Amino acid sequence: MKNRDRIIHTVLGKNIDRLPFFFYFGPWGETIERWRKEGLSQDKEGFEEFGFDSGIEVVGVHLGYSPDFGYTQIEDKGDTLIVRDQYGILKEIRKNGSSIPRFIEYPVKTAADWEELKKRLDPESPQRFPDNWNILKEKYNREDKAIQLGSWPYGLFGTLRDMMGVEELLVSFYEQPELIRDMMDYLTDFWIAIYEKVCRDVKVDCIHMWEDMSGRNGSLISPGMVREFMMPNYKKIKRFAEKNDIPVFSLDTDGDCSELVPLYMECGINLVMPFEVAAGCDITGYRRKYQELCIMGGIDKREIAKGKEAIDRELGRISEMFDHGRYIAALDHLVHPEISWADFNYFVNRLKEMIGVH
Repeated sequence: MKNRDRIIHTVLGKNIDRLPFFFYFGPWGETIERWRKEGLSQDKEGFEEFGFDSGIEVVGVHLGYSPDFGYTQIEDKGDTLIVRDQYGILKEIRKNGSSIPRFIEYPVKTAADWEELKKRLDPESPQRFPDNWNILKEKYNREDKAIQLGSWPYGLFGTLRDMMGVEELLVSFYEQPELIRDMMDYLTDFWIAIYEKVCRDVKVDCIHMWEDMSGRNGSLISPGMVREFMMPNYKKIKRFAEKNDIPVFSLDTDGDCSELVPLYMECGINLVMPFEVAAGCDITGYRRKYQELCIMGGIDKREIAKGKEAIDRELGRISEMFDHGRYIAALDHLVHPEISWADFNYFVNRLKEMIGVH
C-alpha cells in the first residue's frame, strides 16, 4: 500500500495493510548534537536510516506576516539580548544555549494595533507563493506523501498567542470579545483565501491547525469560549475541506486536551496530536472513548530516555493501540536531548516490529 493512501485510510478508519511508520515530530537541535557524538553520521539528521515511510509534507506557502517584522537586536545585556523577532515580539533571550525567552511586549494590545497588523496579512501578497511554485506543485502531486496545508505557528488560539501573549489573550476573551472574534474570523478567511489558490494546483490531503491551548491542568479557556469563538471557524474550514475533497483535518495541542477533543470532533477534526503523557493523557483511554478519532502520539518521551526496559514497558502500556487502527505512533513531542542515540535506535526498531514493517 502506498504511503499517502495508508495515512488517509488510517485517519478515516478504512482498511490498511499496516499502520503508518513515520515521525511527525523530529529531534531538537541539541538532540542531533548529542547523537552525532554517539554515532550518528555528521551529515545525517537522525531519521534517515530507519526505513520510515515518506510521511507528510507541508505545502511551502507563506501563511504569516508579509512582510514580517525582521529580526532586530535592541540591547546587549551581557549574557542575554533584547530582540524583536519576525513576529513583532519583544523578548529577552540567552546568548548561549536554548531556554524559554522572557517575553516583554507583543504587537497587538488594542483594536487599532490589530487594524495595523492586518496590513501584513494580505492573502494577495505576491510573497505568499515561492518563486519555484510551478516546480513545487508538480513535486507535491507526483510524490507519495500526504500533502498538508498549515503548520506551526498557525492556528486560531495559537496565532493569537503570538500576537497578544497568553495572559492578554485570555483576558481579552472577556474584556475585548469583539476584537478576538474579528481576529479569529479574519485569520480564517485569510488562510482559506490562500488555501483556495493552492487547491487549484495541488491535491491536498490535510489541513492542519496548531493551537497549544491546553496545559497540565486542562484547557486554557472554557469549552464555552471554544464553542463561541473558535468552533464556527473550524466548521468553516471543514466546509472548505469537504468542498475540496480534503479528507484529513488535524490539530496539535499540548497538555491535557480532554475537555477539547469532543469539541474538535464536533467540528470535523479527525486527527489530534500529540497527547502529552506528563499532562495525564492516556491514549488507550481516548481510544476506548473516541472510536472515530485518529490519534497521533501518546508515547511518553521521558520513558524513552530511561533505557530498554523502560522502553518496553512504555510500548507495552499502549500495545492495544496497534490493534484498532486509527493510530499513528509517535512520541508526545519533539525528541529531546535526554534520549541517547542507542535508546532511540532501540525504541524505533521495537516500534517497527510492533507495526509490522518489513
